[in-house]
Amino acid sequence: MITKPQTTSAFIKILKPVISGLLQITVIILAIAWLLNSGADAMNYNWQWYRVPQYLFFKEDGEWFSAELIDGLLITIKISAISLIFTVIFGLVTALLRLSHSIVGRSLARGYIEVIRNTPLLVQIYLLYFVFGPVLGLERFTTAVLGLSLFQGAYTAEIFRSGLMNIPKGQFEAAESLGLSKVDSYRYIILPQMLRRILPALTNEAVSLVKNSSIVSIMAIFDLTTQGRDIVADTAMPFEIWFTIAAMYLCITLLLSAFATLLEHKLATPTH
Repeated sequence: MITKPQTTSAFIKILKPVISGLLQITVIILAIAWLLNSGADAMNYNWQWYRVPQYLFFKEDGEWFSAELIDGLLITIKISAISLIFTVIFGLVTALLRLSHSIVGRSLARGYIEVIRNTPLLVQIYLLYFVFGPVLGLERFTTAVLGLSLFQGAYTAEIFRSGLMNIPKGQFEAAESLGLSKVDSYRYIILPQMLRRILPALTNEAVSLVKNSSIVSIMAIFDLTTQGRDIVADTAMPFEIWFTIAAMYLCITLLLSAFATLLEHKLATPTH
């Protein structure tokens, strides 16, 4: 049973780095704001921050509706969330194939990883969109999810493989001695231990996926980056719009990091 002092101590342990990070971010933001303001004065640029809210929400007939940037944000979150699921699936399957006794399986997994990791994501997106997409009849959204999932899955596979290789051999033998099937052994014994070891690296991949999702704007998907580019073209407010978009991406990645920290603490907390 976890006592109240232990719970308070654990909460402070989680809250302390968050507060420290927020303070550091605040200092950095203030420094950047000062530099930008000085640069804008030198260029005689007139800030128009008052116009930004209308691209987030607007009011019509007494009701509030989401505007271009919020709509783009929702598309970005949707693409990232679905891609993350398939990234984990591709990564785990590839890692298991690399560690399997099948020569064909190992060769396919190694070939997939080498091809993806040694070619740029932009080139892969172009190939999927202009070559394989029309042949397979894939829609733009599906192509975007597939491209991101394949790319991040190759990197995630190595994280999974490293995590599996760090599991003591005795754990596999113990699962076998208990009469567990291969699937149950991984489900109840191996994968939970592996997740504790690879969670920080897995979080980095999730953050990287969110940032890489901006590349799908080349396929005319109306994600956050595409909406921002269109607004800049119409309003000539590059600084205000792009800084707003950067802040929105930052919020997503910070929330992901915070969730991973909480999950890591939960997995590390012993239960009685």
